[in-house]
Amino acid sequence: MNEKLYSEIINALVKDGYIIIPNALDENLACGLKEYAQNEKDFKRAGISGSNDLHLDNQRRRDKIHWLNKDSSFQSDFLAFTDGLKERINRELYMGITYYESHFAIYDEGDFYETHLDSFKNSKNRVVTTVYYLNEDWSDEDGGELVIYDENNNFLSKVTPHANTLIVFLSDKFPHEVLPAKKRRFSIAGWYRIDK
Repeated sequence: MNEKLYSEIINALVKDGYIIIPNALDENLACGLKEYAQNEKDFKRAGISGSNDLHLDNQRRRDKIHWLNKDSSFQSDFLAFTDGLKERINRELYMGITYYESHFAIYDEGDFYETHLDSFKNSKNRVVTTVYYLNEDWSDEDGGELVIYDENNNFLSKVTPHANTLIVFLSDKFPHEVLPAKKRRFSIAGWYRIDK
């Protein structure tokens, strides 16, 4: 099943540079990951950095994060999927990705993340971004959408953060933002990296 999905993602990265996939993985995976995130163990306020001096800036970003690891079966399953995608990207697109990192993100009511690129200026370490949503029963009125722009800041898409929706895009090509959430919102953000 993943091989078909991997092919769909690879083709979209080549053609458009991004893809939005509803019902991407096993819906039980999104439920299990959300259950883990709801414990909020070791979650910390997310910072902003393009260098080694990480800092908090509540005017630009307000989510809480916790880095994924293989300690739980649901996290292991998700990371196995992302490992498989890394192998396909390297094999077919020759990107030289060395590893994937990802974190849970919780946006409380009113939290947002202003428009930004995931690849820091003068850095090519983040090359492909993933976002995976964990929210059941999310309506358009609940806010918290991901808005994606092109390289000229023209609107491309607004994505409602429904559970089991996966977004994949080139990290240095698509500015994006998270609109203020009107209720608690759960997701996983991840990056395929080239570190030399």
